Amino acid sequence: MTNETLGATAEMPESPVTGVEVIQAALKTMPLSPGVYRMISAKGDVLYVGKARALKKRVTSYTQLSRLPERLRRMVSETASMEIVTTHTEAEALLLEANYIKRMKPRFNILLRDDKTYPWLMLSEQHAFPQLAKHRGKMEKGASYWGPFASAWAVNQTIIILQRVFQLRTCSDSMFASRTRPCLLFQIKRCCAPCVDRISEPDYEHLVRQAKEFLAGEGAPLKAEFAAEMEKAAEGLDYERAAVLRDRIRALSSMQDSTVVNPASIRDADVIAVWQTAGQACIQVFFIRGGRNNGNRAFYPAHTKDETDSDILAAFLAQFYDDKPPPGLLLVNRDLTEASLLAEALGIKRGHKVEILRPQRGERREVIEHAETNAREALERKLAETAGQAKLLEGVATVLKLDTPPNRIEVYDNSHIMGTNPYGVMIVGGPEGFDRRSYRKYSIKSGITPGDDFGMMREVLERRFGRALKEAAEQGREKSVDWPDVLLIDGGAGQYSAVRGVLDSLGVTDVKLVSIAKGPDRNAGREWFHTGDAPPFQLEPRDPVLYYLQRLRDEAHRFAITTHRAGRSKSLIKSELDEIPGVGPARKRALLNHFGSARSVGQAGLAELEGVSGVNRETARTVYGHFHPDWTPAA
Repeated sequence: MTNETLGATAEMPESPVTGVEVIQAALKTMPLSPGVYRMISAKGDVLYVGKARALKKRVTSYTQLSRLPERLRRMVSETASMEIVTTHTEAEALLLEANYIKRMKPRFNILLRDDKTYPWLMLSEQHAFPQLAKHRGKMEKGASYWGPFASAWAVNQTIIILQRVFQLRTCSDSMFASRTRPCLLFQIKRCCAPCVDRISEPDYEHLVRQAKEFLAGEGAPLKAEFAAEMEKAAEGLDYERAAVLRDRIRALSSMQDSTVVNPASIRDADVIAVWQTAGQACIQVFFIRGGRNNGNRAFYPAHTKDETDSDILAAFLAQFYDDKPPPGLLLVNRDLTEASLLAEALGIKRGHKVEILRPQRGERREVIEHAETNAREALERKLAETAGQAKLLEGVATVLKLDTPPNRIEVYDNSHIMGTNPYGVMIVGGPEGFDRRSYRKYSIKSGITPGDDFGMMREVLERRFGRALKEAAEQGREKSVDWPDVLLIDGGAGQYSAVRGVLDSLGVTDVKLVSIAKGPDRNAGREWFHTGDAPPFQLEPRDPVLYYLQRLRDEAHRFAITTHRAGRSKSLIKSELDEIPGVGPARKRALLNHFGSARSVGQAGLAELEGVSGVNRETARTVYGHFHPDWTPAA
């Protein structure tokens, strides 16, 4: 859904004043139609995004300050301009509002913190023997999908079950085409080896049909079918076949042992429960598909302390399904004031009816209570962890002379071996500990002299802050939403000066830069800190803040090393044969098996290459010509 299909954007006249006067001026030309409004600060930051069935009536309420809570009065006082987008219906406005909130992250809205893509189970359909695989990203034609799953672990567990029960292949098409004998999965009875004709195409299609029925929730009929086949095999004295069917029945049963975790009366639904305490909230989402639990995930939306459970849950639902299709049934643990409107909007998103229910009895009630218990326990654990983290960040603010505890600390490091496979990395720490979803890897691309750590750091910082500044400009903000408060690097005064120069050249002057240098004999605990606005200093060896800053530095070092090793491993498994057109995996394997190495292939004569099994004359001449550029083939 785009702005063009929903209506034109109307920007109100800018005014040097802020607050109620700005809103009153905007009301003079504001329509009564449905739409979305944005309140914007003098710096260009979006303060709040809201939707309305009648824009003029809704926005008029912000001029009556005595009826507003303190939070909204503060928001109105900071408003310097307004923008609106008209829509055809209030449901469309709700969907657009959720999209804007996720993209612009206005600080007076309830915000869902979720930048994760969810994995799906995919069954390819363009191959004679379809492949079973995990899939992320955009869905493509020529495949069937089931999901989403809460995590990669959840989808991997389902794949293992499907392998045990239906023995469908999970290898890639290229590997399938190059097999000459069954792989280990066939030996452990997790694949029927269609790659080497151990099963016919019709029999494999039968397994695919059964797998689809199972994923669609038809587990009980399948178990009955397997039981009948097992009895028939036993009567025919085919005990090996009967044992295979028995194992399939056991695997199916193992997924449906618990009625709370795998509810029999719920086929496709998301079970969503909110729990709020101490001014923070946790929302647990359980994905139920085909009567099976596809895993659960906890979310901690940002909100003010005066928000109700219903408000938090309603805002969460609209934003959560902004980039994924909702199921036909949502089970929640709180009544929503605009449940029918939200269901209508999600129905537009899905293309079919969506029902939102708060169950009162039976198995559905047990399931929602189970989700609510998980939400409460997860929030209690988080509060216990963040209490200690908050004290550490307060200590960091004291040591570094910051006005407030930092919300985002970025730490940078490099890794390479004699300049080869150079990588720079960024890790992030904050109130919730290490934010691993915000970690970033930077493969050094420019022609930097091997071992030039300053040059590597310069490239990383230019790419990181260049992107952030561009993003802020596109959104009309002064800063990007992921702008750091503190930037920590490993090194002494020289590293500090070099990085400070890079940041100054980029116009980044409002980030506290700190370098941490190891003490005498690289003694951990006697580090020197350089901040630029004070002489270098040390912390007491047992200071918790010192331990915390050490952990940040060591985590960046660990991430840099593992990133470098992964990149180096990829380069090591590459071969010069990969660069030759017409030499795919099968021919590459044939050449390496025959000659032992790519170097030996390059030293081989044309006649030797033509003698390799699986390599025809044309390919042999192509390979020989690649290693001998001056060679001219005879006519």
